[in-house]
Amino acid sequence: MSQSTPGSRRKLVGQPLLYSITAFASLGVFLFGYDQGVMSGIITGPHFRKFFNTPTSVETGTMVAVLEIGAFITSLAAGRVGDVIGRRGTLFIGAIVFGIGGAIQTLTTGFFMMVVGRIISGFGVGLLSTIVPIYQSEISPPDHRGALACMEFTGNIFGYASSVWIDYFCSYIDSDMSWRIPLFIQCVIGAILAAGSLVIPESPRWLIDVDRDEEGMLVIADLHGGDPEDLVAKAEFQEIKDRVITERESGDARTYAAMWKRYKRRILLAMSSQAFAQLNGINVISYYARKSFLAAGWLGRSAILMAGINSIIYLLSTIPTWYLVDRWGRRSILLSGAVVMGIALAATGWFMYIDIPQTPQAVVVCVIVYNAFFGYSWGPLPWLYPPEILPLTVRAKGVSLSTATNWAFNFLVGEVTPVLQDVIGWRLYPMHGFFCACSFVLVYFLYPETKGVPLEEMDAVFGEDEREEMEENDSERASLMSSRSRQSGNTAGIKRTASPPSRSWVSRLMGRGDGRAAYEPIADGEE
Repeated sequence: MSQSTPGSRRKLVGQPLLYSITAFASLGVFLFGYDQGVMSGIITGPHFRKFFNTPTSVETGTMVAVLEIGAFITSLAAGRVGDVIGRRGTLFIGAIVFGIGGAIQTLTTGFFMMVVGRIISGFGVGLLSTIVPIYQSEISPPDHRGALACMEFTGNIFGYASSVWIDYFCSYIDSDMSWRIPLFIQCVIGAILAAGSLVIPESPRWLIDVDRDEEGMLVIADLHGGDPEDLVAKAEFQEIKDRVITERESGDARTYAAMWKRYKRRILLAMSSQAFAQLNGINVISYYARKSFLAAGWLGRSAILMAGINSIIYLLSTIPTWYLVDRWGRRSILLSGAVVMGIALAATGWFMYIDIPQTPQAVVVCVIVYNAFFGYSWGPLPWLYPPEILPLTVRAKGVSLSTATNWAFNFLVGEVTPVLQDVIGWRLYPMHGFFCACSFVLVYFLYPETKGVPLEEMDAVFGEDEREEMEENDSERASLMSSRSRQSGNTAGIKRTASPPSRSWVSRLMGRGDGRAAYEPIADGEE
């Protein structure tokens, strides 16, 4: 996977290169998956609690959730950084910053230093969580884009599962090393990712966008098998280049304001997917799995063991989506996931409420079912969907907004969960079940299907090609009618066009047209 220069060849080409890049880029999401899980096991450990003088629920929530503040800040900046220094450079910087934050956490001398380390790690997480999905979407072919993004998410859950089991085994260490070792492992993985980011190829779409066409063509050729004369590779290069030229000739500024004005619906959909990924309740389980099991009746190390078993099933649940996402499509997976997750959360709250001898076992089953369906649906797809639906010119900036939304809601849920667990108890779980119902409604009415659509043809999915053509035709028709009116001196004969049917306030807010746009791929030979 060494970086190529004009005239050189990589050892890996075609699908081996593509899958190798995916596996390596998954280390980026492994890192923030690991970081989410590692705190779940150590915050209830006796040595951790003793070292931090038995932290309150607010202090515990702050140590866990403050990482999201750093992630929120840099995820907003990642769009600009990714456009200026490229996808690889952003990946490298994110890994280095994350490792520094992990070192500060490992060597912490108290609460304040831990919070600082968590914020710095968050800076790295914000960069990685924004740029990795963009990078993955830009190197993936349309018919495998969903599968590769879901494989990448499996890396995230593998990180989470690894952290839970490392917490479990380290809980047998009778010293502060029981929580310092799990934190130190972050530094090791960060260093590996930083080193590897120097040898993976740059995104061909970014290279073409900054006029490094020869390098971009070499990467595309290698992804298609290594032959620079391959007709499919040349066609893909030309399609990307034509799109770049069209965007430049349009004269639209590449600012956040211009992006919001032109692509408001896409931005809101991208942000909503990430918001509901958190509001649907995953961090109640990820960050506080052990506390949830403790509340249900599992005591001591058994709570970590249950969290570990749950994490394995969670990991396995992400694998079927590799196959299904490019066959069933995005909408059906999100809809079915929301239904089962909502039911599982409601059942969790119910069993905690009735508090019968079977409650501990029932809660474990409900949590496992919930996690399995989150891992199959609302876990991977909100990371796939935003970079899919946003055009190249604003993709980094748009995904930075959607990722910032993720971390903002991540922080909100992480900060208030330990307090709500103390204040409202079992009601916390059906509350998140209600958000699952809201996400079902949103997807059903507003999310278009993007399965199999090339990134450069996504405008057709949102009806923007048709809308622009209609606007041009309307303009020409109005000009012609005005001319005829002046010639006849009589406007009475002009037939007024029927006013468009009224739309709901939700459709108007999302900028949605009348009815769903049906995507049809461009046929060979069509202009």
